[in-house]
Amino acid sequence: MSASLEVPDQSAVSTAEPSRTFWRSVQEALRGSRQDFTEGSIGRAILLLAIPMVMEMVLESVFAVVDVFWVSKLGADAVATVGLTESMLSIIYAVAIGVSMAAAAMVARRIGEKDADGAAKTAVQAIALGIFLAVPIAVVGVVFAPNLLSILGASSSLIQTGSRYTAVVLGANVVVLLLFLMNAIFRGAGDAAIAMRVLWVANIINLLLDPCLIFGLGPFPELGVTGAAVATSCGRAIGVLCQLFVLSRGRGRVVIRREHLRLHPAVMVRLLRVSASGILQTLIGTSSWLGLIRILSSFGSAAIAGYTIAIRIIVFAILPSWGMANAAATMVGQNLGAKKPERGERSVWIAGFYNMLFLGTVGLVFVVWPQLLIGLFTQDPQIAPFAADCLRFVSYGFVFYAYGMVLSQAFNGAGDTFTPTLMNLFCFWLWEIPVAYLLSHRWGLGPRGVFLAITTAFSMLAVIAALMFRRGRWKLQMV
Repeated sequence: MSASLEVPDQSAVSTAEPSRTFWRSVQEALRGSRQDFTEGSIGRAILLLAIPMVMEMVLESVFAVVDVFWVSKLGADAVATVGLTESMLSIIYAVAIGVSMAAAAMVARRIGEKDADGAAKTAVQAIALGIFLAVPIAVVGVVFAPNLLSILGASSSLIQTGSRYTAVVLGANVVVLLLFLMNAIFRGAGDAAIAMRVLWVANIINLLLDPCLIFGLGPFPELGVTGAAVATSCGRAIGVLCQLFVLSRGRGRVVIRREHLRLHPAVMVRLLRVSASGILQTLIGTSSWLGLIRILSSFGSAAIAGYTIAIRIIVFAILPSWGMANAAATMVGQNLGAKKPERGERSVWIAGFYNMLFLGTVGLVFVVWPQLLIGLFTQDPQIAPFAADCLRFVSYGFVFYAYGMVLSQAFNGAGDTFTPTLMNLFCFWLWEIPVAYLLSHRWGLGPRGVFLAITTAFSMLAVIAALMFRRGRWKLQMV
């Protein structure tokens, strides 16, 4: 592992050709680059891919922030409705992310092989699969929305006011799936700037419609909390229409034509095979946080509140790292398709090094000034110490996380979603949760034991991922 983590030589990591400045490369990335990512400077290729991917992830998070901002004006029941429905959506997000992993890997492989028709066929099968998965969820969501809220413990008043919101959100889950899925197709193809611009459009629509439909401004009806669901669904639906327009009009590397509009069972089976472990991988990762919350709950609401604030800060701080990880996944997929596995491997270590520089700097800030950052969110003397402890202890492992995120996504980019699934199962369920319980309760560390368990789990994931990646079996993955 140590040999692979050496600082790359300057010729390999140069982010621009001599005739181009760094900022011109940034502009090209945001505008949309036509570079062949299987040729030329690896560092520059990662830069061109990562910048719009980072922006895409930030924009995706805006949907939830905007909705909660406006809905909070309606009272506790409205906010609780959004929270309960979001917990149901976590399953849909897991499905969407899992299918997206498979679609991105397969499209990247076809693009690397210079097989444009194969990439288009894969895109069509992925879209069809997304629709097939979304329709049953929509039917259940629309018909049984009150029952689903009741199962999650909603009060009768909340069910009465919030069931329509839940029905709209779950009924429109097809646009959530398709938005994730087609943006993954663009990322796999190397058209990350298109995915970014689609989310700009969707977010602008949501920003404009949210207050209008919630409060009935101008000619719009006053729909209350349901208006937030309608606004978000409309924004995403328009984003999906933009995606379909781009795919059908030949504006990107993947172009869907009439002759591609047929179902290919063999391609769909491969998508399902890769997607299944991708969905499980996501569910294992997200569900492990519920176990940690359960352990923390024994220490009171102040500990949970402090943990929640710190984790929100951490999640937003590491968003750029996910963009870097997604860039590495695209580089792996395309270079495997181009029969250049060594270039794909080199791309991953360089992306991990860049990520380490970024997250290491962020982690240092969090470790040195946690109270200052927490003070921006709460001054409560009971909550703030827990939040500062969580921020500091989790940040100790940021250097490891940097490589772990990139390496996990590299496996996914190769189409090997099974290996990260096993790593998640071991590190998060068989290690993190038992260790959190032992450190916090048996060894008397309290909430700090939970925070330390998070650090050790993610650090262990990085080490195991590095060892598995160096074995090279991912280079033999067929998708």
